[in-house]
Formats: sequence, C-alpha cells, structure tokens
Amino acid sequence: MAKKAVKLTFPQELIKEPVTFRMAKDFDIIPNIRRARVTETVGELVLELEGTEDNLERGIRYLQQQGVQVAPVEGDILE
Repeated sequence: MAKKAVKLTFPQELIKEPVTFRMAKDFDIIPNIRRARVTETVGELVLELEGTEDNLERGIRYLQQQGVQVAPVEGDILE
C-alpha cells in the first residue's frame, strides 16, 4: 500500500458535499485526517491517503475534477 499526504482546498459550493467520502469509497482509499479547517467560504483538509498507487492517482484526479484543489504536503504532518 502506498501513502500520500495532500492538502485539499474546497470551494464554498463543495463544503457541504461528501466529496472526500465518495473518493474514499469509490477508489478504495483510506483517508486519515491530520488537520482540518472549515469556514463559511472555504474548507481545508490535510489528509494522509493510503491505497494502491493507481487508486490514489485516480482518487486525486476525481477530487480535482470535482473542483477541489489538491497540493502535496511534505514535512508538517504529525507522525
């Protein structure tokens, strides 16, 4: 199993949508929430994602297609 740490930034219209749940379920990815901040206008999540390399790529591509900004995270995740 591969692991990737990512920061997700959700636009206002996606804050209340279960986008992360759908990604996890549809692509067999285990998300581990490391940090979260949600306001009325933006949502930010730092996640550690675990799954096969192919599923991680497909899941991240799905998030991007939904309008979520995805950026890699290095170094500031709690071990």
